Amino acid sequence: MLDLFPSREAGLFGRRLKRDRGARIPVTVMTGFLGAGKTTLIRRFLESPEGQGTAVIVNEFGAVGIDDALVRDSAEQTVLLGNGCVCCITRSDLQLALRQLLIDRERGLVPGFARIVIETSGLADPAPILQTFSTDRALGGEFHIDVLLAVVDAVNGEANLKTTAEARKQVILADRLVISKSDLAGAAEVELLIRHLQELNPRAAIDVAVAGALDPDQFIAPAMAERSSFIAEAEHSDGISSFVLERQKPMQWPVFTRAMETLIALRGGDLLRVKGILNVAGCPGPVVVQYVQHLAHPPVELQSWPDQNRNSRIVFITRNIAESQVRDLFASVETLANGV
Repeated sequence: MLDLFPSREAGLFGRRLKRDRGARIPVTVMTGFLGAGKTTLIRRFLESPEGQGTAVIVNEFGAVGIDDALVRDSAEQTVLLGNGCVCCITRSDLQLALRQLLIDRERGLVPGFARIVIETSGLADPAPILQTFSTDRALGGEFHIDVLLAVVDAVNGEANLKTTAEARKQVILADRLVISKSDLAGAAEVELLIRHLQELNPRAAIDVAVAGALDPDQFIAPAMAERSSFIAEAEHSDGISSFVLERQKPMQWPVFTRAMETLIALRGGDLLRVKGILNVAGCPGPVVVQYVQHLAHPPVELQSWPDQNRNSRIVFITRNIAESQVRDLFASVETLANGV
């Protein structure tokens, strides 16, 4: 029989990693609508001990860059991507900037760095940014997105969420949400905004920054941290819904992959983001999976579970795809695979 496990360190998906980012450089993507206060938060982070050794890539929509000048005195490794959104016009520029940072670090042209923060344009859609790290295998081998942060302005955020699709999508796809300028808004306004954010994205932790100050750990908190609202469901007027599939018994990897391949083939464009931690039969550690529309990140097996919960948990963020349809698809594939 073919030996699928040639060493104790190797598994079905290659070498098991202590964490899903392994030895790769962690990346924090900070998004948020125009004027949300992203640059202020980044500057405060760079000034903290946790922010030392961080490279920054700033994207601005306009011919003249301003934000990069504001953060340059805090981070010597600052790259400006101007006159476009990192999600569309300058996506190739993002890939080039990441590669160039690695080259310059190896040549000693920039100080060493152990983390990268990408500040997107206020008009950016985060989904193509996530796709960049899955389509470019070279980048995927060097970098890992640790957390996607979305910043929401306490003063104007409620109005932006009601009128602007970009602001809503930034919130929906985020791993963590940060409310900025809370000191400039009333307590009632902040509470109303928190309730709206929970409706749009019930899975994400919500942090409140005061005068641009935020716990530095929130910039580097792993995106797969367990949350009390993990199994919540949300729907809103964009036709986008969020739900979680949870399963107690181990999953057969062929069943999971066939179901996802079918879902991608039929409705890939409407799979905005899928992210999960699986209990795969035959694997002692959990397997982290991520999908963005038609694209799949390589699965990663971790050496150990983060807690006592061994259930498979898969978060789906979809457009006009019902939870019942996805559940029925997985059940049908499993039935066919088992010959029942």
